[in-house]
Amino acid sequence: MITALIRRLVEMLFVMFGISVMVFLIFFATPGSDPAARIAGRNASQETVAQVRLDFGFDKPLPVQYGLMMKRLFVDQDLKSFVNRGQNVVPQVIEATPVTLSLVFGAAVLWVLGGLAVGVVAAAVQGSLLDKGLMVLALIGVSMPVFWFGEVMNLITQARLHDTWMFSWVPALGYKPLTTAPWEWFKTLVIPWITLAVLYIGIYGRVLRANLVEAYQEDFIRTARAKGLSPMRVMLRHALRVSLIPFITMFGLDFGVLVGGSALLTEVVFGLNGIGHLTYTALLNLDLPMILATVIYAAFFVVLANAVVDVLYIFIDPRMREA
Repeated sequence: MITALIRRLVEMLFVMFGISVMVFLIFFATPGSDPAARIAGRNASQETVAQVRLDFGFDKPLPVQYGLMMKRLFVDQDLKSFVNRGQNVVPQVIEATPVTLSLVFGAAVLWVLGGLAVGVVAAAVQGSLLDKGLMVLALIGVSMPVFWFGEVMNLITQARLHDTWMFSWVPALGYKPLTTAPWEWFKTLVIPWITLAVLYIGIYGRVLRANLVEAYQEDFIRTARAKGLSPMRVMLRHALRVSLIPFITMFGLDFGVLVGGSALLTEVVFGLNGIGHLTYTALLNLDLPMILATVIYAAFFVVLANAVVDVLYIFIDPRMREA
């Protein structure tokens, strides 16, 4: 098991290195994309562009440029924005990270618990009205766009019913830090959590139900039933354990991508200045250092989430320990 963990850690480091090189080449070495001209500004003279290229090291070979960029990003942490001159990129990413992590962690708790509940209950009463009703609700959740559902939630909680006892506790849009105001942090994020989680509850519930129904056709389930085990134990101890592998795979991918910035629509709707919003602004302004930092940040969390999934595989399925 230790060997497998070490091997996956080494693979994670190699993947991160490859991603950083690829991102650097795309944004800084693509023909026609001259970062020196971007820094110098529009209508800058050739002498100014040449001086900027010399000051920032863009006149050096690409491997040296890559090393300098990674040093400024990870070691010195003084990589500066091309748009907001003099403003360091790393502090902005660090400031936006808790917002996105708070949003995605809370929503993940809701969608994992909700997906497990919907999938297990629907599989346990397969073919009944309850099963069909849960699948219809799950399909509705999957079909609703996040930005539309978020606007509907805002319309209800911030306008139409805000003065009623049901939603008078909902604060204005924005983010309150957990460290300074825990209760306000919770109240600010509970509606965004629900908005983001509804889609994934529907997806995970339907997938888990299908996996459980398929697992019930396997021979080891029939053997467990023949031994006289209770239906609850057959479900939780045998069928659910096998069915969780695709569930965990999906969770690792979705969680990593959302933390990496794919929760942009939810952040925009609820006024949360997280990583997604930061990346979107950087892309609009073609702020290459900010794009580089946020893309590497996103890649790190995607790779980390997949590494954690691999570790969970080892604990859930003993056969993976020999892989």
